[in-house]
Amino acid sequence: MNPTSSERSERPYGRFFLPGPTEVHPDVLQAQTRPMMGHRGADAQAFMRPIYSDLQKVFHTSRPVFVSTSSATGLMEAAVRNAGRTRILSLVNGAFSQRFSDIASACGFEVDEIVVPWGRAHDPYEVSSRLNEGRYDAVTMAHSETSTGVLNDIETLARIIREHDDTMVLVDSVTGFGATELRPDDWGLDFVLTGSQKAFALPPGLSFGVASERMMERAATAPKRGYYFDLHFFADNHAKDQVPTTPALSVLYALEVQLARMLGEGMEARWARHTAMAERTWRWVDEMKEKGVALGVMAPKGHRSPAVTTVTLPDGVTGPEVTKAVVEKDWVVGGGYGKLKSSTIRIGHMGDHTMEELEGLLAVLEEVLR
Repeated sequence: MNPTSSERSERPYGRFFLPGPTEVHPDVLQAQTRPMMGHRGADAQAFMRPIYSDLQKVFHTSRPVFVSTSSATGLMEAAVRNAGRTRILSLVNGAFSQRFSDIASACGFEVDEIVVPWGRAHDPYEVSSRLNEGRYDAVTMAHSETSTGVLNDIETLARIIREHDDTMVLVDSVTGFGATELRPDDWGLDFVLTGSQKAFALPPGLSFGVASERMMERAATAPKRGYYFDLHFFADNHAKDQVPTTPALSVLYALEVQLARMLGEGMEARWARHTAMAERTWRWVDEMKEKGVALGVMAPKGHRSPAVTTVTLPDGVTGPEVTKAVVEKDWVVGGGYGKLKSSTIRIGHMGDHTMEELEGLLAVLEEVLR
């Protein structure tokens, strides 16, 4: 029997391990109860100015960090609309990299794909070979593919793409940012985006994007950049310490508090904590195999996301059965995504979770699976 909404609200903090939305610290949730204010004028500018500065620090960038009142899917659309002219190459290795490709098609671009099986990372040499065969305005890719737990080597991929001077590097880092190293300027990423509700550990409602100088130059003449996601619309407002349209103000209040918490921990320390939790999860899978429970990690060694692990299940056990049993013990774990719904579960070890909380979840999962 599933718990009622009132019972879910009483679940102790630190037991919610979905791969998004993630657990939100009580202090961050509480910040959303502040009174409303106008989003134009001196008060709003004084509020946004330090937020914009702190965002640059957590993103390790000297470029403006744009804030959008949309899910990250919105900024995926912004990426292709502002970078594309006619033709885009999409690297597909899971559900969300496929979404990036589908968005480009829906926006009217000619899209070619490099598709590899779910659970694999992209081979930089294959990407290089395809780029040598034809000219593309941009390449889309997922940094951390949330459906499979695969981490693509975007630093290497970006370097190869940048060998083609007119091709933009567009990166979905929705479950990458905050969980693993990300350096947009140093790695030559032309547009990188993320959402508030993953390793940022905020409520849903905001997304964030960093555009390179050459991306902004491309956007100035992009034929399909539209209105809501016109990057120059974002840039003009950012220069005035404002947001382009009516913001999700309550989530911005939460953002202010969470940025202070993230900078207090330090981004390098935050990356290390995520790596430690991920490695503990992978060891647990091996321990379960030694105990006779045939689990597996879907992502290959060397390409595993520190944010989310997709765990393959033994024959005769389904993902919905496992997630239901975990909920009945007042914990939450993610189900498999799309075609992996029945055969996998996903552990979202990201955000503000601790090793102690993770050990509690793994103990519950062992009880359920054995």
